[in-house]
Amino acid sequence: MTPASTVQLLGAGGFGALVGWYVYYINRHRTGGVRFPDLVSLIGTIGGGAVLALFPAGSDLFGAYGIGLFAGFFGYLLVLAVLVRRSPSFGVDYFIDGRRRSPAPGETIPDGPDHGAMGDPESGQVRR
Repeated sequence: MTPASTVQLLGAGGFGALVGWYVYYINRHRTGGVRFPDLVSLIGTIGGGAVLALFPAGSDLFGAYGIGLFAGFFGYLLVLAVLVRRSPSFGVDYFIDGRRRSPAPGETIPDGPDHGAMGDPESGQVRR
């Protein structure tokens, strides 16, 4: 087996960071409780056959992917913590149960769940 180049290691780490960031994002914006199929799909995403085909187990590439996965997942949490800390509308209680301060006069909180970056395709409000 040939050793992985720096570019390959950075690519595997970047891919892991992207997957980790997205996994945290999806779990943060879920509307229902966590179910067993959610756990199965999460494990499949993180360590499934496609990932093992790209980065063989025990290789430097798989190690870089794992480090990137860690960095992306906890990087999202760190960025969120910084944004919550800087915002006058949120406090530490946001991380416990989602509490936020009441909106200022003239401001409203939209009803329903946040549909994320792409909007809600069922309502025709897809952001492009």
